[in-house]
Amino acid sequence: MNGSLHSSPNFVDIKLKRGPAGLGFNIVGGVDQQYVVNDSGIFVSKIKEDGAAAQDGRLEEGDKILMINGILLENQTHESVVNLFRTAGEDVELRVLKKPTRHMNGPTDSQPEHQPSMSSYLGILALLAGAVAILAIIYKRHN
Repeated sequence: MNGSLHSSPNFVDIKLKRGPAGLGFNIVGGVDQQYVVNDSGIFVSKIKEDGAAAQDGRLEEGDKILMINGILLENQTHESVVNLFRTAGEDVELRVLKKPTRHMNGPTDSQPEHQPSMSSYLGILALLAGAVAILAIIYKRHN
């Protein structure tokens, strides 16, 4: 990425006005607390009821926040991004990538799509081999 983000149907620019409870959402991720496999980005983990984000309605849990007030969040630690949000002022502009379909490392409200691992396949193969061996023994005893 060359530092600029081009518009795409998956990108949304959201302007929020900080309310009494802040911006009204929690974040996870960062280079030091990777939340999504092979992605050290910043993700929305929770939208707080009646907060600025909930009232706006466009930001959703699972969305990836790419920029805040023109600052790219790529390759930042979790704490440095939290500090950016704290010092962002009353009017905050976000560039968001809507709910990327990736596998989450941490807990989520909905279950991530399950991809069988090689050990799962080997376990099934071992079960089948055992069943074939038992059937072979039973067949030999009856003949």
